Amino acid sequence: MNRGHFLRLVFAAPLAALGLKAAPTHIHVYKTPTCGCCGNWVKHLEKNGFTVSVDNVPDTSPYRHKYGIPDSLTSCHTGVVENYALEGHVPAAEVQRLLKERPKAHGLAVPGMPVGSPGMEAATSQPYNVMLVDLQGRATVYQSDPKK
Repeated sequence: MNRGHFLRLVFAAPLAALGLKAAPTHIHVYKTPTCGCCGNWVKHLEKNGFTVSVDNVPDTSPYRHKYGIPDSLTSCHTGVVENYALEGHVPAAEVQRLLKERPKAHGLAVPGMPVGSPGMEAATSQPYNVMLVDLQGRATVYQSDPKK
């Protein structure tokens, strides 16, 4: 158990006993200024209880590389939550699951910009996978077609 997890456990019980909730989890997003779907993904996260801050940057690849996401899993934005990377249109439910399970990994990725993923909603949609990127940079399916 890391220090952050321990502190959340120590402080969450008294807050719950008082009927109070712990502060929402914060996600920091790096995106290009012209990307509209990134803003829609941010709204999706906020609707699902996260607080989000955004940095508009000319290129997101330095952040993706810094947090261990391989170029083969590239999307249009990179988020960071509690030292985990979130590449692309990762559903909020999978972010919550990641923070609950706390796997030894760099983070999650939804490669490309699949139609129907959070922030890319449309009348039609395509199946997609949420990938878990391990500490060696290997990707495995974390959730298959989370829309179902």
